[in-house]
Amino acid sequence: MGLVRGYKALAKGESDFNIIGRWRTWGIVSLALVVVSLGGLLLRDLNLSLAFEGGSAFSAPISEGKDPTVPEISAAMTDAGLTNPEVQIARSADGSRIIRVEAKTVGVLEPVVDKLAGISGAERDAISVQEVGPTWGSQISSKALRALIVFLILVVIYISIRFEPKVALASIVALIHDLIFAVGIYALVGFEVSPATVVAYLTIMGYSLYDSVVVFDKVRENQVLVTGTSRMTYSDMVNKSVNQTLMRSINTSLSSLLPVGALLFVGVYLFGADTLKDLALALFLGIAVGSYSSVFVGPPLLALLKEREPRYKQLRARASRGMTPAAATAGPASSGGATGPAPDDEDDTEPPAPRSTRAQPGPGRQTTVAPRGRKKSRKKRRR
Repeated sequence: MGLVRGYKALAKGESDFNIIGRWRTWGIVSLALVVVSLGGLLLRDLNLSLAFEGGSAFSAPISEGKDPTVPEISAAMTDAGLTNPEVQIARSADGSRIIRVEAKTVGVLEPVVDKLAGISGAERDAISVQEVGPTWGSQISSKALRALIVFLILVVIYISIRFEPKVALASIVALIHDLIFAVGIYALVGFEVSPATVVAYLTIMGYSLYDSVVVFDKVRENQVLVTGTSRMTYSDMVNKSVNQTLMRSINTSLSSLLPVGALLFVGVYLFGADTLKDLALALFLGIAVGSYSSVFVGPPLLALLKEREPRYKQLRARASRGMTPAAATAGPASSGGATGPAPDDEDDTEPPAPRSTRAQPGPGRQTTVAPRGRKKSRKKRRR
C-alpha cells in the first residue's frame, strides 16, 4: 500500500523527496562522473573516425565459398601497408557478408585492393574505396567546434532573457556536465567518434536544455510562494517545483530511452546496422545523463546561487530560528513589566450605599432611611 500511495503522489506531483536538501550527495556523484570522464580524455585520446583525421576505407563483398576471419584479414592489410587497420565483417542490406577495413593511412590503395580481392573472392570493381584527406577532417572539426560555441552563446542569451542569468548559468553547467560525461565515456571505452556522433552530441544538448527548462519554468511559476510573510525558503520552493515535475521528467526520459535503446540493441546488435551505432549510442548515454542533471545538478545549483541573495538569505535565517516574519519584525516588549493592555480608569462615581435600618419608637415599627447620596440624586431628578 505504501508503494501505491507513493506512486500516486509522484504521479500527481505531490511527492516530497528531499532532493535539494541533499545537494552535497548529488554534488559528489556528479563530481565523480566528471573526474572519471576527464581522466578518460586525458589518459586516452578520442578514437576519431576518418572524417576527422583522414585515412582510407575499403569495403568488399565476400563471395560464396570464402570464409575469411578477422585476424587473417588484419594480417593481410598490415602486409599491404596499412597502419593499425580496423577490420570488421558485417552484413549488408541484402544479407550478404562484407569486409570493412578502415585505416588512418592515405595513399596505399592498389596493394590493399589486391589483398581484399584475394581474400574475399570479389572482383576488383566490386571493392569500394574511400579516401579522406587530413585537411578535410580538420575543417569538419573546426566547424563542429564553432557550431558548439555559437549554440552555447545563443542558449545563454535566450535563457537569460526568458528567466534570469543565474538560471542560464545553472543550465549551462548541467549541459557541460552532460557533454563531459558523454565524451569521456567514448574516450574510456574507445568508441569511434564520427560525424554522426557529433550530431548526437548536439541532440543531447537540446534534450538536456529542454528538460532543464521544464523544471526552471515551474520554479519561476512557484516563485510567488516565497514572500516576506511565508516560512518557505527558496530551496524549499525549488524542491517543491522539482517534485511537481519529477514524474514528467521520468516519463520524458523513458519515452526517449526506450526507442533509442531498441534502435541500439535491435538495429545494431541483432541486424548489424553499424551505421546506426554512433548515433544511437551517443543519444542513449546523453539522454540518460541529461535526465539526471536536469533534476540533481541544475536545480540544486540554482538554489545555492539564489540563497546568496540578501532577500532569500534573510528568509533562510528566519526559518532556521523558527520565527514568523511578523514576530521577527516586532519590537521587544516595553519595560514596566505588564505586557497586556492597561486597565481602564475606575469610575469616580461612588456606588450606592446599602440601605440601613433604624429603630423608631413604637413597638414593631421600623423606618427605612436612604443614604444621603441617594437623597441628593432624587432631588436632582425632581428638578
